[in-house]
Amino acid sequence: MLNISKTIDGDKAVFALEGRLDTVTAPDLEKELQESTEGLKELVLDFEKLEYISSAGLRVLLSAQKTMSKQGGMKLIHVNETIREIFEVTGFSDILTIE
Repeated sequence: MLNISKTIDGDKAVFALEGRLDTVTAPDLEKELQESTEGLKELVLDFEKLEYISSAGLRVLLSAQKTMSKQGGMKLIHVNETIREIFEVTGFSDILTIE
């Protein structure tokens, strides 16, 4: 289960994710991002309540990063230790901006 709360303010969007970003829920986030990123200069993904991320979730993040690098930037905030470790093992910590 993944809850997505989004706040859009001009050309900045914040997506707060709660739950699990996995094979079942990744398409939901991908759809939300595709519908919301046009015209954005800044995308913030708040992982404060995200418990788990799978390879399907990583793929969605990579796709969003590619899109946002062409029109502005993307960063992740409030990343917990478990997910941060996944990013480090997969090399995503070198690709993504994590604060």
